[in-house]
Amino acid sequence: MKTLIVEDDFTSRLLLQELLKGYGPAHIAVNGKEAIEAVRLALEAGEPYALICLDIMMPEMDGQEALKEIRTLEEAREIISSNRAKILMTTAHADKVNVIKAREQQCDFFLVKPIQRAKLIEVLRQLKLIP
Repeated sequence: MKTLIVEDDFTSRLLLQELLKGYGPAHIAVNGKEAIEAVRLALEAGEPYALICLDIMMPEMDGQEALKEIRTLEEAREIISSNRAKILMTTAHADKVNVIKAREQQCDFFLVKPIQRAKLIEVLRQLKLIP
């Protein structure tokens, strides 16, 4: 499972890397702009990400805006919903506005930090990314 971890906080990046290390390569982006570029390059190479862990609050471009742009890139390449990246939004603030906005932009799941291993594994199974 090829993963992109988009997180501006170093500790949160390390935690996600550690939790996902046994499931395949995990690339890093520190903001939404880097995430969009990474997704674009992966799509152009024909090696898209299976999972994108996307923090909501980041500098330069937040996760909500990045989510919208990532889905636009997929739509432009006519990637149907069953084949697109599974996007897991992460945040320290689980307010209703962010959850609703993320769902409207077609995020697949929402997790509140700190991310617990058992919950992450459960979500990966629900998304059919791992057995």
